[in-house]
Amino acid sequence: MMIVTIDTNILFQAFYCSTGASHQIVRMVRFGELEMAISVPVFQEYRDVMSRPDNKAILGLDDLDIDTIMDFVATVGRVTHISYSWRPNLRDEADNMIIELARASGSEYLITRNVKDMTIGSDMKNDDIQVVTPGNFLARWRKRWDKNRETH
Repeated sequence: MMIVTIDTNILFQAFYCSTGASHQIVRMVRFGELEMAISVPVFQEYRDVMSRPDNKAILGLDDLDIDTIMDFVATVGRVTHISYSWRPNLRDEADNMIIELARASGSEYLITRNVKDMTIGSDMKNDDIQVVTPGNFLARWRKRWDKNRETH
């Protein structure tokens, strides 16, 4: 099964808009079509961002809803232990954690709305990880799925 790393902005967007690509990606995780990598630092980042009062108000969620979302992430996420501390040296420390998770988990894709933030200024090449937007990921997924269906 394909492993992906989902940036925090994708998780937020999935609960903000039920018709967008981010929501579709989280549904794919829910139904076992994708495996979502998770680490303790990224899990905490998800919780911190989703729990911000402004974000809860935007999403129309309360603390119980946030707990339910985090229980979902903990249940479906493929736990990845980060056993090294190299840093890609991106501007945002949270982005460093996401790149570390993608690399350590063997994710084929890192899905983010901030592709440039994940690549500009990095000391490392991430040629083995495709950094894509949610829409680009879904287009690639469909193309791969259609190709696999044709060969079977």
